Amino acid sequence: MKLVYNVDAKPKQMGYWNTVVFAIQQLLAIMAATLVVPVIINSNMIDAGMESPAMSSAAALFGAGVGTLVYLLFTRRKSPVFLGSSFAFIGSMTAAFAGAATIGLGYLGLVIGAAVAGLVYVIIALIVKLCGVAWINKIMPTVVIGPTVTIIGLSLAKNAVGDMTKSGTGTASPYVCLICALVTLAVTMIASAYGNKKIRLIPFIIGVLAGYAMAAIYTVMGILFDDPALMVINFENITSLWEGGIGLHTFLDVEPHKFTFVNALGGFKDFNLSYLATVVIAYAPVAFVVFAEHIADHKNLSTIIEKDLLEEPGLSNTLLGDGIGSIAGAFFGGCPNTTYGESVGCVAISGNASVWTIIYTAIGAILISFLAPFVAFVNSIPSCVMGGICVALYGFIAVSGLKMVQKVDLSQNKNLFTVSVILITGVGGLVLTFGQVTITTTACALILGILANLMLKNAKETD
Repeated sequence: MKLVYNVDAKPKQMGYWNTVVFAIQQLLAIMAATLVVPVIINSNMIDAGMESPAMSSAAALFGAGVGTLVYLLFTRRKSPVFLGSSFAFIGSMTAAFAGAATIGLGYLGLVIGAAVAGLVYVIIALIVKLCGVAWINKIMPTVVIGPTVTIIGLSLAKNAVGDMTKSGTGTASPYVCLICALVTLAVTMIASAYGNKKIRLIPFIIGVLAGYAMAAIYTVMGILFDDPALMVINFENITSLWEGGIGLHTFLDVEPHKFTFVNALGGFKDFNLSYLATVVIAYAPVAFVVFAEHIADHKNLSTIIEKDLLEEPGLSNTLLGDGIGSIAGAFFGGCPNTTYGESVGCVAISGNASVWTIIYTAIGAILISFLAPFVAFVNSIPSCVMGGICVALYGFIAVSGLKMVQKVDLSQNKNLFTVSVILITGVGGLVLTFGQVTITTTACALILGILANLMLKNAKETD
């Protein structure tokens, strides 16, 4: 695709304030998913009848920023993608707490688990360094990677569509929420298609602000007419900032206990080898599964920026960056990180692949994690508004995979079967669970696609 700014474009070329705005757009694209993982873990523990660990979303955002900087360091600033909280490890993180005698030990389990997952990445990176990436291209050619990238986008479709009818209050009419979502999507599309150069670079910011404004209008009407069906935005995230009076907490969130490593210190007294085994079993297999998604994400990004990231900076470096970045992210926020499809989609739609935008985004994530009003504002953005944005984000991921498939000769039955297996198992939502290990839909589709391709690679050419 035609990029407005290439990977090596610097802030001086884009304009320093423009780069800040581009970074805010990236933050909006990745922030909702990054912030929600700790919320899910807390909810899982409550549903299981156990004490909530009170994981901090702000700490997860801080960890994502740190992890992204580590990733960019290992990839020598050649791969423009943000690392956010990984959903693949939710089961592993829940198991770390469920198997803990105390909450402190659970936090320690998060750090150990991320270290185990990172170690798996390091081992794979060493193998790749010794053996090269030719074997990757043989077992994962375009006929496998293309439809897999499409599945990454399509597997998220249900989340986007589901969010389009959800409010922040839980009381708003789904039709009102849908209107807000469609306004968000429509404004994003118009800004991207009809706007001038500057507008086309920030369609998400414009779309989110338009959708939030529409939701705010409905919410104010709901308050005035005492009609909960119109109340889309939950302003409690914002109003809570001045409960008990205006003070430092109104502007800054500087409590040290929000960081995982601080809470993990109390777990050493209860640590034992049995618990270590539980954590290793919960994390290590998932790391192998996420490795497959790592390759698909980087193949997709390579297509967008028209540079093969598996060759330069090299798969070994992207793996090291992802693995060590996950360890760093979990040390602060508890959540292992992974390259975000939302970030890749943002690069594709805006045409801005500058790695400096990602650097600014990472630094912004670290700073904003301490800025209470901004975190409160983002938390107040209703699901329907983010759902409207995600329709475009996830759609672009799916379409980029279809572009890869265009290069495949589907008149050959061996290719047709491989693509069919991936698409049907992926769209059908095949998921396999073995104890604490869950093989995600994308991983299942990719594995079956690899097997189908290997089985049929020597088949006769179709006339």
